[in-house]
Amino acid sequence: MTSESRSSDEATAEVWNLPNVLTMVRVVLVPVFAVLLWQDSTTARVAALVVFLVAAYTDRLDGQIARSRGIVTNFGKIADPFADKLLTGTAMVMLSIIDSGLMPWWATIAILVREIGITVLRFVMVRRGVVMPASKGGKLKTVLQIVFISLMLLTVALADLAFGDVLRIVAFVIMLAALAVTVVTGVDYCWKAWQSARSGGGAAAEPGAR
Repeated sequence: MTSESRSSDEATAEVWNLPNVLTMVRVVLVPVFAVLLWQDSTTARVAALVVFLVAAYTDRLDGQIARSRGIVTNFGKIADPFADKLLTGTAMVMLSIIDSGLMPWWATIAILVREIGITVLRFVMVRRGVVMPASKGGKLKTVLQIVFISLMLLTVALADLAFGDVLRIVAFVIMLAALAVTVVTGVDYCWKAWQSARSGGGAAAEPGAR
């Protein structure tokens, strides 16, 4: 076997491991989720909520598997955060389209600008040999985003709930908390990236870093 064949086989093996397959499943579920949510029916929107929760769970699962088995690949470092941003970003944009009173456009835009900006920053830092590990704030941000999006999806799916108004308020308050943590962690990542760039140091990679 030639060295080129071995390199090709190694690259293929790197991509096709369980955590990366789960990440790709999450990407595939995004358009399924979007199509279901776009349908103006209770059944379709409840199904969209279920798909969203399944996709969100694959994020937690692939991180757990990657950490427990020590599976960290270059593909995973790029694809995992991309899949997360694609899922939550699609959900927030569609919620703003469906009910901008529930999910205001200003909040969606602010969160997306942070997410896209930090993702680009992380790629730039990786190319410079600096890998920024996940922070507790980044993990909290992800949890809060999943929670408020799930509550908003439930509100949209079951608009006639007896406690619908209360649910809208709770979802909105958690969204504000998620927005605050999103902005603060974004500033923190920028500060750490600047410090790392100045010192020329790097950090060990952590699966599921945000």
